[in-house]
Amino acid sequence: MAESTNAAAAPDPRGSGSAADVPAMARRALAEVGAVFDRLPPSAAGDLSDAVLAARRVACFGVGREGLMVRAFCMRLMHLGFDAHVVGDMTTPPVGAGDLLVVSAGPGAFSTALALLGVAKDAGARTLVVTAQPDGAAARAADVVVHLPAQTMADDLPAGDDAGGRSAPPSAASVLPMGSLFEAVQFVFFDLVAIVLRERTGQTPAEMRARHTNLE
Repeated sequence: MAESTNAAAAPDPRGSGSAADVPAMARRALAEVGAVFDRLPPSAAGDLSDAVLAARRVACFGVGREGLMVRAFCMRLMHLGFDAHVVGDMTTPPVGAGDLLVVSAGPGAFSTALALLGVAKDAGARTLVVTAQPDGAAARAADVVVHLPAQTMADDLPAGDDAGGRSAPPSAASVLPMGSLFEAVQFVFFDLVAIVLRERTGQTPAEMRARHTNLE
């Protein structure tokens, strides 16, 4: 006898999810970003913009998703007419006296970041670290520290999880995964610094747009 076509389908082990949950999660994520900016040191944007304005050339470095945010900031510097480059690109020139290396090290340190900070210092360049851990190894190695007080992978797991000593109270864990609250804050912060730089250099939005590539 053939099976009934009205038989209930087996449940999808992946679950159906709920579209209604996404707006709620988005509101929580946006609230978390806003809370970080409420705690932002008053000098943060000024310290970064001062360092950029004082530099002959700016080199930008970050790893992983932080690296994507740094690349976005470097693009904004190009839009503003600064001589800015992403570390690792084939066209990035050497740094030296009068130059600035901007390094993202949210959790406090990365081996590559520490190595590049040393190279830049030996070459006579100034160094600036953007981090959530102002007492971390990268911050200690930098001339300027910009503190973004956001959760990173250094403290993103609830207490009791196998985090290798890295934990946060369950109530404090961000809705965003794997410490990406820091990267979300970076994206907004870097664009706000670009606005500060635009105003301090007396440029217009049209002048920035005119420098955008036509090879897309």
